[in-house]
Amino acid sequence: MARVEFSSLDSIECSVQGGTPDALFELGLMYCAGRDVDMDLVEAHKWFNLAAMRGNIEARRYRAEISSELSKLQIVRAQRLAREWLALH
Repeated sequence: MARVEFSSLDSIECSVQGGTPDALFELGLMYCAGRDVDMDLVEAHKWFNLAAMRGNIEARRYRAEISSELSKLQIVRAQRLAREWLALH
């Protein structure tokens, strides 16, 4: 019998396609901590922003914390990436 291993990113990506707030939030956590992906605060901000837009209250707090570590240009980039994601999903 074949054994298939999935990273947490694989399982989250399935839920992200549907845009569930918890899956979007989880992706933000992964990018924020560098868990299964390279740490990227711009990507983390993007996912927290999307999760917050879909009603995840905790994502708002994380997004605010990350914002203090990003430049205005990085925040603008994260917001643009979030809009692009929304346009595709």
